[in-house]
Amino acid sequence: MTISVDLSGRTALITGASSGLGSRFGRILAGSGANVALGARRKDRLETLASEIGERAAAVEMDVAREADIIAGFDAAEEAFGTVDTVIANAGVDGAGMMVTISEEEIEHTLAINLKGAILTAREGAKRMMANGVTKGRIVMVASITAFEPSPGLVAYAASKAGVVQAARSMAREWARAGICVNTISPGYIRTAINDEWFDTDLGKKQIARFPKRRLMGEEGLDGPVLFLCSDAAEFVTGTDFVLDDGQTL
Repeated sequence: MTISVDLSGRTALITGASSGLGSRFGRILAGSGANVALGARRKDRLETLASEIGERAAAVEMDVAREADIIAGFDAAEEAFGTVDTVIANAGVDGAGMMVTISEEEIEHTLAINLKGAILTAREGAKRMMANGVTKGRIVMVASITAFEPSPGLVAYAASKAGVVQAARSMAREWARAGICVNTISPGYIRTAINDEWFDTDLGKKQIARFPKRRLMGEEGLDGPVLFLCSDAAEFVTGTDFVLDDGQTL
């Protein structure tokens, strides 16, 4: 399915772009006319993706757990394409583990990447938009249906994603008069490198069987909403969470 949204003239920075949803976001935004700075720690993968996308893409090595890396990432994006007016804070880790056994270090790592990293990425983007006179800024933060669904074995992850939703709403209110729209998407379960092995297990298959449509959703189900939220058409949408889960939470 081809979705037509014109993002010509926009420059986006996407975190977690070396694989999974982030790489798809890079492709669809570039395909709709945007310049895309692909941010992640694995620069070799980013460079491969950027070469596949073409001149609209640039690889930007960055670790969202470190504010200095985020700042350097935005600097590199601006050097390649000019002012960033669109941000997709997508970088994340699963932080899986039962609460009584998961380590303190793993909890801290999950919160550092998923929550702190997302907040710092959005903040740096907004600071630069305001400094450069951007009046139609777009920030999309990737949350999850686990933000509001009990998720045994994913407590740290779920807490981080609930934090992303509330942080986005609060930032949307804080930056409303600056013309920066901040929204979240909460995807359902999609097969990615993070969960691929789980859904091949008996328990994973039973989980899928409990969904109303008895299937995992395809990542293409996020394309339309993400493109819309990055576009001028989303001017009147801010502080909103979009649940995109193929009915999995029904």
